[in-house]
Order: sequence, then C-alpha cells, then structure tokens
Amino acid sequence: MKIAIGNDHAGPDYKKAILAFLSVQGHEIINYGTDTFDSVDYPDFGHAVALDVAQGKVDLGIVICGSGNGIAMTANKHQGVRAALCWTKEISALARQHNDANIVSIPARFTSIEQAVEIVATFLNTPFEGGRHANRVNKINC
Repeated sequence: MKIAIGNDHAGPDYKKAILAFLSVQGHEIINYGTDTFDSVDYPDFGHAVALDVAQGKVDLGIVICGSGNGIAMTANKHQGVRAALCWTKEISALARQHNDANIVSIPARFTSIEQAVEIVATFLNTPFEGGRHANRVNKINC
C-alpha cells in the first residue's frame, strides 16, 4: 500500500514509530511531516497529505498534530477526503468500516505512541463494509 504521512511539531516521535511499523509491513511511504519539535503550521502538512489522497497518488493518509483536530479539519477541506480523528483503535475501525475514512488523524497529546501505532494498524487492516454505509458516504461530498 502507498501511504502519505504528515505531522507538525507535536508528532515527530509518533511519526518515527509509525514509519518503523509501516516499513516492517512493506508499505511505500511519502513523508511530508517535520522531524523537529520547532513550531510549524499543521495545515502545510495536512494539505500535502490530503492532496495526495484526493488525487489518488496514495491509498491512504496519516496525519498527526497535538489534538488531531486542526490537521483533520485541514485535510477535510479537500473533495473526496474523509479524515477521521481517532484516539482509540475501536474508533479507527469504525471510521474505516462505516465511513470509508481515507485519512486517520492522530491526537499526539492525547494518545501514547503505542496507541497511535495500534490505531494506524487497525485503520490499515479494516475494510469498508459498504452496504447501507455506502449511501451515507456518498452524501458526504459537497
């Protein structure tokens, strides 16, 4: 699978752990995130990941910021993007199963690194159920 990842200054350690997990799994990764803790603007990284998802350059995206909200809001401005803020693996599974989410947003200040990796693993391995959910997902775009 080809995956884009982006993060602000709240997420370098999270990204590092997620990248290690993804590489062991054999995924191709495009890294848009910062590797430092110097303050940066999350929209710069959220837009980059969302553009790749919206244009079909990648299969899925991962975004990380302090609360997960700002970067998810940014990503969701793009047509065809369904970024889901997930702070547990159960929410991550439902975001894929019911909402066909194509970007997972991790709140670095509210999850542990281990939880974040588990959230990503669940997100990548959970298929969209379709069926009754497909009609609802088709109504999301403006």
